[in-house]
Amino acid sequence: MAFLCQRDSYAREFTTTVVSCSPAELHTDASGGKKEVLSGFHVVLEDTLLFPEGGGQPDDRGTINDISVLRVTRRGAQADHFTQTPLSPGSQVQVRVDWERRFDHMQQHSGQHLITAVADHLFGLKTTSWELGRLRSVIELDSPSVTAEQVAAIEQSVNQKIRDRLPVSVQELSLDDPEVEQVRGRGLPDDHAGPIRVVTIEGVDSNMCCGTHVSNLSDLQVIKILGTEKGKKNKSNLIFLAGNRVLKWMERSHGSEKALTTLLKCGVEDHVEAVKKLQNATKLLQKNNLSLLRDLAVHTAHSLRSSPDWGGVVTLHRKEGDSEFMNIIANEIGSEETLLFLTVGEEKGAGLFLLTGPAEAVETLGPRVAEVLEGKGAGKKGRFQGKATRMSRRAEVQALLQDYIGTQSAEE
Repeated sequence: MAFLCQRDSYAREFTTTVVSCSPAELHTDASGGKKEVLSGFHVVLEDTLLFPEGGGQPDDRGTINDISVLRVTRRGAQADHFTQTPLSPGSQVQVRVDWERRFDHMQQHSGQHLITAVADHLFGLKTTSWELGRLRSVIELDSPSVTAEQVAAIEQSVNQKIRDRLPVSVQELSLDDPEVEQVRGRGLPDDHAGPIRVVTIEGVDSNMCCGTHVSNLSDLQVIKILGTEKGKKNKSNLIFLAGNRVLKWMERSHGSEKALTTLLKCGVEDHVEAVKKLQNATKLLQKNNLSLLRDLAVHTAHSLRSSPDWGGVVTLHRKEGDSEFMNIIANEIGSEETLLFLTVGEEKGAGLFLLTGPAEAVETLGPRVAEVLEGKGAGKKGRFQGKATRMSRRAEVQALLQDYIGTQSAEE
């Protein structure tokens, strides 16, 4: 039996009965890429308005008696609704769907059917899979490449069919119905039960599908193909937007254009040329800055070498600089007898460090320096360098180095 969301994708709320409610857990992605486990309940209803994920389409969101449904998954012929509040079996409940999310999924899914059919009809490009993403959708085509001319032809054809207002219908066929042989599809789930659901775009395509769809292509409004990317194993990924996503994309693009017009102080048609000029100017400045930084490094090395404080442990910190700056100083000094501790970066934040000197001393002290600065590093042949997160502890490193020199002198 098809769920109400499949029988009537435009329904936004209805009343049904709770069949069961059992404890469950939901694994979600929390901030920082960490996994979070939520405790709650799997609620099963007599029928549901909320689509469970399947066929490349994510699940719906909505409420049951104003209780948020955080996930909907299919289990055989029933749907599990994850909530964090229990519901009593046998009780009547009001189910509402998040219509903005639902209609977006309808537009993208029907758009995928249309693009898939047209790409196959025009150029024999077969769809092997697809993904309805949060911001854009991707169709995987069984071809190592798709030309710009083919993309343009597909986009023109699908939008013409949208303007033709072609109806989209859904019917159910039994597994032994001869019509099933004429229907496009990529197989059924192992736990599929009951009749086969077929979505037909009049005169264009018939396809086995469990998802929610528009009833007329005019509801797609427009389809924009953003281009193609190289896929896996001689496949190509076609990236597209349908319906309201195109309008949101245009709104974002227009906002970016307005911001660039203000920043670059030129019209939209001159943005690219203006950015190229800025890039060239930046490259020249970077080249000049690098040359000056190298000169400064050489001068700094000579100053350190001729300083009356030279010897034992020598330290230097600069806010501006990089690993090359420090290595130039070390190369210019070239001493294997003095412990030279160089750092660049923020006074108390993150930065880079370099320790040079006697090979045995550096091998011993390098990892300890990295530990004090709460960073990581590596080295060989009297040179140890790395990244630090606590430059505020440079004085502790200096004390560590001086203690080491003092101990060595005492032993001698």
